[in-house]
Amino acid sequence: MGEKTIYQQLKEEGLSRRDFMKFCGLLSGMMGLEFVAPAKALGALARPDPARMVAEALESKPRLPLIWLELQDCAGCTEAISRSPSPSLVNLVLNKISVDYQETLMAAAGFQAEQAKLDTMKKYHGKYVLVVEGSPTIGENGVYCTIGGRSNLDLLKEAAEGAAAIIATGNCASFGGIPKAQPNPTGARGVWEVITDRPIVNIPGCPAIPEVTTGTIAHFLVMGQLPKTDSLHRPLTFYGHTIHDHCLRRPFYEAGKFAEGFRSEGAREGHCLYKLGCKGPTTYNACSSLKWEQGLSFPVQSGHPCLGCSEPHFWDGGGLYQGQSAPLDRPSLAAIGTAAGVGAALGIAMAGANSLKKRNAGKTTPPPDKGSSE
Repeated sequence: MGEKTIYQQLKEEGLSRRDFMKFCGLLSGMMGLEFVAPAKALGALARPDPARMVAEALESKPRLPLIWLELQDCAGCTEAISRSPSPSLVNLVLNKISVDYQETLMAAAGFQAEQAKLDTMKKYHGKYVLVVEGSPTIGENGVYCTIGGRSNLDLLKEAAEGAAAIIATGNCASFGGIPKAQPNPTGARGVWEVITDRPIVNIPGCPAIPEVTTGTIAHFLVMGQLPKTDSLHRPLTFYGHTIHDHCLRRPFYEAGKFAEGFRSEGAREGHCLYKLGCKGPTTYNACSSLKWEQGLSFPVQSGHPCLGCSEPHFWDGGGLYQGQSAPLDRPSLAAIGTAAGVGAALGIAMAGANSLKKRNAGKTTPPPDKGSSE
């Protein structure tokens, strides 16, 4: 008898068909799949309901084995995803899909943890997804980052050899991050600069938005391939538009109203932070549409200029807290509408997930903690 499908596992744990379809709607939203209403006139050309497409995949596919390596990093992306305010999504992706090796989160340690990784690599050779957090270092053959007496380069190449796809989460894994800042003593690189023979998608950010990482994992599970990307291997669903495209401070930019200092009257009134070094006009990410903490806020909304942490060389490029000099063009209304539509779909999906969690937990379940995590 083969492995149980994800739906069979969820059903055995008491998940109803109704709630299962809600989960499928959540995943389709996180993947940015477009909803097309049924149209008899289109006949065979009508595209399927995204939630139904996801349901069919979860009903037919076993869990997706996943290995998560941490190289030269601060574990910020792990902290972000483990503290995500969308517990239903995190539980589905991390526990059901699922992570077989993650040294920070797993209970096992030492040789037991390493054996779990080796067993997964052998059993699911060519099928598992490798998630990499932190930058690989090539200086002195990788000795600046060693784990269990082995260089990070050896561990990365070993795990990548049998991976069906690689997801580099965070700016460090994507582009080298802060470790690559001048003078880059460890020889930090992005994963795609070291591994060149495997499909790779970059999820940059410092840290990466949790729902972007899990949404990308879900895309591979459902579609069997990584999502479409830009020239920097970033998924277009989340990195197809700049922070500036639909920033809530944009009307002030258009009106020529800029904050001249952090304690200025303009800053208190929510004026554009362009002159304070905001990199939103040249930074591609989903911060201003998806936001953080269930859509609560993001840096620019909270009064801090965007640092461009999802772009290569963000620590060295252009200087922090220095104004942009490139002229800006207004994006087309169609582009703004598309980005806003994706953000709305993600927001609805997350709201549905949290509503589902509350229902399953019962009326005595306390509300999620809105406090900031450290």
